[in-house]
Amino acid sequence: MSEFGKYVLYFLLGGTIVSVSTYLGSQGRSFLAAFASTFPAITGATFILIYLNGGNEAIVSYAKNLLWFVPPWVVYVVFMIVGIPRFGFWPAMIGSLMLYLGCVGLVKMVSK
Repeated sequence: MSEFGKYVLYFLLGGTIVSVSTYLGSQGRSFLAAFASTFPAITGATFILIYLNGGNEAIVSYAKNLLWFVPPWVVYVVFMIVGIPRFGFWPAMIGSLMLYLGCVGLVKMVSK
């Protein structure tokens, strides 16, 4: 498969998951939408593609770094849950993203 073909495949895989999550969420199936969004399909596909292109060491390094992003993601989601009823969607979204990026910055400083 060509380099361009690989990136088209990555794009289609990611877009499919976002589309399925959006569809399920808009139909009132929030549990299934959340499951589809967090199902490790993207991570699993990334593991496979990193393995095929970089081998075992590259996967282990990626997986270790991936764990550093769990706490910022939890902060992001919790702020959305708390922020939307208080501030509305857009302010909560902006605040969540700012908190996420701030937490990532802290993680980067701690991980050095």
